[in-house]
Amino acid sequence: MTDNSAIDVLVVDDDAEFRDTLVSRFERRGYRVVQAADADQALEHAQRRDFDVATFDMMMPGMSGLELLRRFKSNHAECEVILLTGQGTIETAVEAMKLGAYDYLTKPFPLKELELLVEKAWERRRLYKENRQLKELLVRNQPRSDMIGDSAAMQEVFRLIERAGPSGKAILIQGESGTGKELVARALHVSSPRAEKPMVVINCAALPEPLLESELFGHEKGSFTGAVAAKPGLFEVADGGTLFIDEIGEMPGSLQAKLLRVLEDGSLRRVGSIKERRVDVRLLAATNRNLSADVRAGRFREDLFYRINVMSLELPPLRKRTGDVGLLVRHFLGPEWTVDSQTLEALEHYSWPGNVRQLSNAIERAKIMADGRAIRLRDLPREIWESGNGVPRPVVADTDDLASIERSKVIEVLRREHGNKARAARALGIERRKLYRLLEKYAINQSEWLAAAST
Repeated sequence: MTDNSAIDVLVVDDDAEFRDTLVSRFERRGYRVVQAADADQALEHAQRRDFDVATFDMMMPGMSGLELLRRFKSNHAECEVILLTGQGTIETAVEAMKLGAYDYLTKPFPLKELELLVEKAWERRRLYKENRQLKELLVRNQPRSDMIGDSAAMQEVFRLIERAGPSGKAILIQGESGTGKELVARALHVSSPRAEKPMVVINCAALPEPLLESELFGHEKGSFTGAVAAKPGLFEVADGGTLFIDEIGEMPGSLQAKLLRVLEDGSLRRVGSIKERRVDVRLLAATNRNLSADVRAGRFREDLFYRINVMSLELPPLRKRTGDVGLLVRHFLGPEWTVDSQTLEALEHYSWPGNVRQLSNAIERAKIMADGRAIRLRDLPREIWESGNGVPRPVVADTDDLASIERSKVIEVLRREHGNKARAARALGIERRKLYRLLEKYAINQSEWLAAAST
């Protein structure tokens, strides 16, 4: 069923009585309607607002409906236009379709027929928009992963996700770096009525202010150096779905005000544009900062804080997730790998200041260093078995520089596999692409593993 409240319609006709009839009829159906008496007024309205569907009278004083269609489509290609005329001919109908009109009606016509046409035009506009969103998401190639944890702390997180996900309210996800805030955001999105729509992710700490503004709100062609084409912002890409803003505490004050405006009424303007666009987006935000303290210090807007913090979800650090380290280790290793009890004990006793992200990286490093597919204590980063937790330390060579050890390991496996990179990658427990990156990183050339094989 069509959500009529989401349809923005522009009615252009010089006949005031007929125009009022259309406006009244559309408004009774719940459309958001703007009217114009001529082409100039129509173009002015289109500079300030986006429309989904427009109806143009063919014969108007000054600029005709066909000429208006030509100019309108050059700047507002996504709007579907229906032409209305009392003097229809096959030639004008063909010309209208060539210029991008959705359809063509000859007066007089039943208003019900026009209403059905408007809804069909809106449906095509909606499908086009969803297709564009999916293409943007494919380009961004967002990775996905599952949340894992049997601890009481994580069971509480799961319970809150189950309750809060379907609510549609803004949620602030708080926790130390590496605790999995983006995974929680994805779980909230998947459990919401917006699950079939896009979830778009942006990290405020990763972009300078001008680029962050352009990424969030979009920009028009020529609005700044390098803006060679108009580009929709992530709010537009996420329309109907979810926008996850990571490290929102790093957002500059000037952008906080602009973000607040979108959250209050769904309206935004691209950089370099005066046109107002409307979006329907659920906001999820995350931070590892104390935003309450930032509000008191004047570094974060109080009104924005309460707008994004309708509900707060606190993620526990890994050191407080009793029993979860073993589960995560086995998940990151995969079914073909093993880990001995001494190594697992060391992993479980370590404090993990970098949380799950640090654990994942440690396992990846261990898989590179391991002989075969068994992880031992000596394969772990030095800080884990030097942390003073009572676990016996492994005997290692004096040459403990990580880069040197990794380089030697790669050469050794290549020698053993007679230079076959596919088998070497499998033996190392990594993808072939990662092996090529290691060869490039350590400047390992073929002569080195061939020389090693001959000694």
